[in-house]
Amino acid sequence: MKRSYSPVLLLSAFAVSLASCGGAARSAADLEALAARNRQGHSPADVHFMANMIPHHAQAVLFAGWAESHEASSSIQIFCARMVVAQRDEIVTMRSWLLERDEPAPPAEYSRMRMPADTDHHAMSGMLTEAQLNELDNARGADFDRLFLKYMIMHHEGALAMVDELFSSYGGAQNDFIFKLASDMYADQTTEIEHMQVILDTYEPGR
Repeated sequence: MKRSYSPVLLLSAFAVSLASCGGAARSAADLEALAARNRQGHSPADVHFMANMIPHHAQAVLFAGWAESHEASSSIQIFCARMVVAQRDEIVTMRSWLLERDEPAPPAEYSRMRMPADTDHHAMSGMLTEAQLNELDNARGADFDRLFLKYMIMHHEGALAMVDELFSSYGGAQNDFIFKLASDMYADQTTEIEHMQVILDTYEPGR
């Protein structure tokens, strides 16, 4: 079933430059500078979004980081490298934002030893189960490529659902920094879903 994207957020997505797949052009320093300029109040919905998006990003960083060791194609390896840089920068920014406001910040790294006991994390939209991570971890070459694309599309769609939830929550994203960060994530991940779907639909091993 194809996902129905929020019209408001799609307009925001198309307004953002799509020249750099994965949002790698937006550095942690850029995001921190914006955060430093923006000291508006925040809502429980904002804290919930940031605290949940950190482990969501961390899991994506984990399995995108397998591309080289799992013999992914060159195009998938390049895509993953850009994604890892972008999402690590966003994790740094989200953790800093929470800590500066005396809010608990989840760890930056995804721990497969710790996370399975935390049902809240596995209940998050798009998060892979331990069985799915094992399946991907055991794949190599073309099998890894196809499975990675399938699971990362699902993972990204989960992130879009989290942004939708934020924007529909009481008091959510009234803070300009949260609004920009969430809108940029929506734009980047919408573009990446489209990119990954094209690769999956036209996949040729070895490219």
